[in-house]
Amino acid sequence: MDQPPTLEEIKTWPATISVAEAARALGVSRSHLYELIRAEESPVRVLRLGSVRVITASLVEVLSV
Repeated sequence: MDQPPTLEEIKTWPATISVAEAARALGVSRSHLYELIRAEESPVRVLRLGSVRVITASLVEVLSV
């Protein structure tokens, strides 16, 4: 299985990323993260611009705790 990205790698990512990329970084499945987003219980902030995008800075914040 693919190793999750390091925090230092994530800090170099674009301002927004796909739900799949965020799920991989968080160590959860893409479908589980979508469920959390739908339930408004996601640990990361998202933008809904036609598709759902995760705000990378929010992911960095969550993983830095």
